[in-house]
Amino acid sequence: MSVAYEPEGQQPPRHGLILLQALIMALFCAFALRLWYLQVHKGEQFAQKARENRLRQEFVYAPRGLIYDRDGVLVAVNEPAYALGLIREDVADIEKTLAQVSEWTGQDIAELRAAYRQGRKKVKPFDRIILAPNISFDLLSSIEAGSHRWPGLEIMVRPRRNYPQGPLLSQILGYVAEANDEEITRDPDLQLADTVGKQGLEYVLESQLRGRKGLRQMEVDASGRLLNERQVSQPSSGQSVTMAIDLDLQQFATEEMEKLGHAGAVVVMEPFTGQVLAMVSTPTFDNNAFASGLSTEQWAALRDDPRHPLQNKATQGVYPPGSTFKLLVALAGLHEGIIDPSETVFCGGEMKLGRRVFRCWNKHGHGRVDLKRGLVESCDVYFYEMGNRLGVDRMEAFAKASGFGSTTGIDLPHEKGGLIPSRNWKLQRFGERWQGGENLNFAIGQGYTLVSPLQLARFVSSLLNGGFLLKPLLVDSDEPVVQGRLLASAQQIKMVLDTMVATVDMDRGTARRLRRPDARMGGKTGTAQVVKLKTEDRGKKTEEIAYEFRDHAWLVSWGVKDGRAVVIVCLVEHGGHGGEAAGPVSRAIYDYLFGPLGGTSTTMDNWPYIAGVEPNPLDKYAIPLQIVPKTAAKAGKTGKSGKLAAPKSMTQPVGLVSADTTEGANSVSR
Repeated sequence: MSVAYEPEGQQPPRHGLILLQALIMALFCAFALRLWYLQVHKGEQFAQKARENRLRQEFVYAPRGLIYDRDGVLVAVNEPAYALGLIREDVADIEKTLAQVSEWTGQDIAELRAAYRQGRKKVKPFDRIILAPNISFDLLSSIEAGSHRWPGLEIMVRPRRNYPQGPLLSQILGYVAEANDEEITRDPDLQLADTVGKQGLEYVLESQLRGRKGLRQMEVDASGRLLNERQVSQPSSGQSVTMAIDLDLQQFATEEMEKLGHAGAVVVMEPFTGQVLAMVSTPTFDNNAFASGLSTEQWAALRDDPRHPLQNKATQGVYPPGSTFKLLVALAGLHEGIIDPSETVFCGGEMKLGRRVFRCWNKHGHGRVDLKRGLVESCDVYFYEMGNRLGVDRMEAFAKASGFGSTTGIDLPHEKGGLIPSRNWKLQRFGERWQGGENLNFAIGQGYTLVSPLQLARFVSSLLNGGFLLKPLLVDSDEPVVQGRLLASAQQIKMVLDTMVATVDMDRGTARRLRRPDARMGGKTGTAQVVKLKTEDRGKKTEEIAYEFRDHAWLVSWGVKDGRAVVIVCLVEHGGHGGEAAGPVSRAIYDYLFGPLGGTSTTMDNWPYIAGVEPNPLDKYAIPLQIVPKTAAKAGKTGKSGKLAAPKSMTQPVGLVSADTTEGANSVSR
């Protein structure tokens, strides 16, 4: 056997080994580079993500401020509500999880999928997506018993608004509901599923009622189970609010209106403070339904109800004022000097103007009528003559200077200012010139004129308090807010007040239902035509006419007893005659406020100020004797001493001047 030897100096080839070593070195370098990239370059970022997986933050809801009536009765409170939320990052199988939620709650799986998809678009990582916003306490127990098998699902406790009196104050308080996308975008403090005020005082006072959230930090394990938690910041409760509303009076007035079975409104106001003691709008709705979540069907039923329960008819309802407007026309005539209170106008049941005939409500006529009788018996022909003398320009100017045609500024959203027509308005609206006959309709509160019950309450209050137009106040305040002065003098105002007293005291007065021997009462009824009746319907009784064609019934009034003064305005939609429909409601409210017959009767000797209250408590808020522009000074505050620290806000339409400013008044009214 022979053995072969390689020649000395020759070695086997090692190219493959070198290539392998180079590949290993390259992989090692790549790994090292990647490690450096992850640990150094991206280290802080991934460390932060790790901390986020382990440490999570959530907001702690702040209690919303409470709301009380004037006597300290709670009318808006907070209660715990339970919701089922989902953290997507902790869920292993979303479809199985949603199916389980559907089994627990009875919700349709398609609705849950939609809620999940929408929520995932809006929430940040590890934030909760609300799947079931309102869980009953019984269902809560079932979910908690099985929730440990479904990581990512959490029971959330959130405050929910509750209104103990339900529908009684719904149009005043409004309601809260989940913030929409626009509200969340506009307000950085809001998150998905947060609730905000949507209507009423809840909306207007949102910044005051809403508190500031706290922050809680939680440590969790890899499965999302809570290990530890600590409070980073405490929540701060919202401010509570006391209303001017008297809850018992509100309840009583609502019950009286509901007895009629008609839609309508009642406003009870203090003439020297502007505080609104009651504001009723019927029919109403339950605002608790909005706080707990309203179904599509429930919303459609409220929205489409022909009697408009969602509308606050005291501030958002505008109607022809009917004969209540004659009070303003009488005052305008006295101010302009075109009415002599003793001058008479003959009423034969109608008045002719050109080829048109304008009829009085009393087809037999009133005979010779002066100012007092014209208001007491509400003679249309007398006021046709006054309207013809005044003309549209002076009636428009005086009405707007008396607060009509613009909002009152009450702390409620979506208030309507009504309509005071003018030549320019008609030309722009219809492309037609103003006609002489329209002055006659204007003077009796018909035609195009529209007012709200609250506007009439403010106007009647200004008659009673010496000519001051006050802002109606729903929130309790130590001081009134003067917005303007009537153009008429105190003596002219007294003449109109005297006729209102006679309208109650005289047997033929249309407001005689209010008469009380122990109190000083004044009133004026109004019957506002809704549509022009067909010939065959004229002369029929109210109940014989189709409901939607019946006239609206008004009664504006005031009462003074034992130094207390109140103004009540009552509107009954399609109620027919004012005294018959609105009279019983107003009388019942006065009896509630003034109690059984008896006590001290108030004299009118020093009118228009309440007996025993001298000087007029509003005199310290007197407006300078000049035209006040719209851009008036901002509201000032009163110190604890009670002295006026700065002028009150006197935001008012251009043209509101002191009653004693003859030159300014003439320049406006003419």
